[in-house]
Amino acid sequence: MKHFFEAKWTSKELIILLILTFLIVPFALEGLLQELLSSIFHSNLYAGTLTGLIMAIVFTTAVYVVALRPFNYSWREIGIHSFKEDYWKWIFVWLLILIATSIALVSIMDLFGIGTDNDKTESLKQNINWINITVGFVSAAIISPMYEEMFYRGFLYKWFRVKWGLVPGLFFSSIIFTLVHIPTYNTLPVNFISGLIFAWTYEKTNSIIPGMIIHGTFNGIAVILTTIA
Repeated sequence: MKHFFEAKWTSKELIILLILTFLIVPFALEGLLQELLSSIFHSNLYAGTLTGLIMAIVFTTAVYVVALRPFNYSWREIGIHSFKEDYWKWIFVWLLILIATSIALVSIMDLFGIGTDNDKTESLKQNINWINITVGFVSAAIISPMYEEMFYRGFLYKWFRVKWGLVPGLFFSSIIFTLVHIPTYNTLPVNFISGLIFAWTYEKTNSIIPGMIIHGTFNGIAVILTTIA
């Protein structure tokens, strides 16, 4: 796929965005900012959702400033464009595979007593109403998939794919995607598998939209199941 070999990114862009991912965002946003918002809203769900929205703005802006604007690239360079209609069947297939695999993996992790530590989920469970469900759904099914696919697949997977090839691209982008979900330990295997699936759909379609659709649908189903569990 010719488009994958057009990016002229260097290690500089990768290092800057990884510093943002592993140092700045965890400390400044997921740490200090979310703690401040929790004290204001007295709700981990609202604080986490607003933090997620701010993270989406930060990551989207960073990708544009660091990886697109300096090279005169458009958003198309990270896969924001349409895909062939005949790929819809594969979106459905990969969604089913992800759901089935996730159920199996989480069940296995639960057998070993490896639980979850997700403040937003716990907050939603403790106070289920239509407002909270809507907030949780928008956060998980819309906000997160959009900016995560732009960054982890649109930039990160493509960077490794261009520099090191298909398999390293799949593996390293998925590993990083998994690491940023700590401390939700029982879902880390799911994060890795989902990262592989989302990157593969990008590989096959040259678009991150299929990954966004699968990602958003999967997260949305998870929110709904959380509210009725």
